[in-house]
Amino acid sequence: MTSKRVHEIVKNREICDVFYDDRPVWIQEVNDNVAKVGFVDNNEERDVYIEDLYE
Repeated sequence: MTSKRVHEIVKNREICDVFYDDRPVWIQEVNDNVAKVGFVDNNEERDVYIEDLYE
């Protein structure tokens, strides 16, 4: 995913299916090329590279 697209999702609060490593996530915040995500299937949070996220 591109940085521009991640910022669009966060700014507009769109409901989008975003995935990291085949697991659904929500984007909590973005800093440079790293996004803090929360996993939908449990309470885990992780900092991941934006390029590793996909729709």
